[in-house]
Amino acid sequence: MNPSRRMFLAGGSAAVALGLPPRLVHAELSVGDMRLDVVSDGSLTLPGSFIFDPMPKDELAPILTKYQLSADVLEPPCNVTLMRHGDRVVLFDVGSGPDFAPNSGILLDSLDALGVAPEDVTDVVFTHAHPDHLWGLLDDFDDPLFTDATYMIGKAEWDYWMNPNTVDTIGDARASFAVGAKRRLELIEDNVAFFNDGEEIMPGVAARATFGHTPGHMALEVRQGTEAVMILGDCIGNHHVAFEKPEWLSGSDQDLEMAAQTRLLLMDQLAAEKTRIIGFHLAGNGTGYVDKTASGYTFVPEEA
Repeated sequence: MNPSRRMFLAGGSAAVALGLPPRLVHAELSVGDMRLDVVSDGSLTLPGSFIFDPMPKDELAPILTKYQLSADVLEPPCNVTLMRHGDRVVLFDVGSGPDFAPNSGILLDSLDALGVAPEDVTDVVFTHAHPDHLWGLLDDFDDPLFTDATYMIGKAEWDYWMNPNTVDTIGDARASFAVGAKRRLELIEDNVAFFNDGEEIMPGVAARATFGHTPGHMALEVRQGTEAVMILGDCIGNHHVAFEKPEWLSGSDQDLEMAAQTRLLLMDQLAAEKTRIIGFHLAGNGTGYVDKTASGYTFVPEEA
């Protein structure tokens, strides 16, 4: 199953339909003297097939029932992490902006609720360059929105999206992703720093290669002493089937086999170490833990 932009634009969220205001700030966490806030960029509306197409339907059905999910439509939240430490104000991904999905693109409102303006952001760290993580980079005049920020991205991820051949090899449904990523990344080319697996990209923040969802996807571990939080991006992309059956192939990933291997290894580590996690599309307030079960894993959300 290949996603298209139309899939993301179809329909609207229940909150919008009911005229309810979106919840802007989801959670506040501390790691030593580092403060992390999980804020909203809204939500997406996806056909269930976007994720479920490669999966065995007879085994999938009871999971959908357990989590009260539709096989036809999913509405995952978009959770952006803001970190403040000393004089640094760090965004991990920048959301969709106004041009991708009608129910997303509210990051600036969410930051404003915390008293943070775009010019306050000192660093932007990208987990990967899919539209819902990157396209919020620009303002209404197509200039970089975070005017005083330095940008950081995994070297493999940068090389993939900047390769002029990517648009021709990524598949028709994702071609607009490639065009949009390259155009935006070119605008920050003179102000970007690259990192690789295992590197400490700033004090207390280390990169973890979690390839598969995209060719250079990175998670980020925020650690001080014995306290740690893993910012997952999309390497664990939902609170249901990704946990119940991490070995299953998901249509949302670009390299389905590699992404499944990444999930399995990461789930084992996170469950064993009881590491807190922040997931871009995880339910609740996006934060919680991984527990190992007899047949797989389960997401244990933290209370809002």
